[in-house]
Amino acid sequence: MTLHSLFTDPAISADDTAAFAEALAPMLREGDTILFDGPVGAGKSHFCRALIQARMAQCGGVEDVPSPSFTLVQTYDIGGVEIWHVDLYRLSNPQDMLELGLEDAFGQAICLVEWAERLGDLRPSSALQLTLTPAADPEARGLSLAGSSEWQRRLAPLLEQAAGKTHVR
Repeated sequence: MTLHSLFTDPAISADDTAAFAEALAPMLREGDTILFDGPVGAGKSHFCRALIQARMAQCGGVEDVPSPSFTLVQTYDIGGVEIWHVDLYRLSNPQDMLELGLEDAFGQAICLVEWAERLGDLRPSSALQLTLTPAADPEARGLSLAGSSEWQRRLAPLLEQAAGKTHVR
């Protein structure tokens, strides 16, 4: 599947990153995977937390969303849809991912995978790729999205808002 660059902002604030995640949350459905890349502290967990809490808020309540850095996987059943928040930082062998049950989750749940480069050949070709990088402004980060033409179609309203620098909430 061919990936297209869908959106890039070289300096997006933490608040606008969270707003972007909140706007993306209702657009996701079972079987969707977002692969997160970026160095330690770039905001991957911040983005995932905002997205998961936005889904929770849609269903009437918000809970704490801890980072799965030590547990590797946190799962949430939100409105009948399972969300997997996965942190692969401590894993080095792509075969270890199989033991987590990720292959099954990719087809059935919304999967948010931090340190996705560790998946190797197990990366789902249909996934949306989200990269966060440090920016010159310490209060900002770079954000870029790449995905298939299907992602481009589905996210068009969000991408148009973001490209116009309008507030995405």
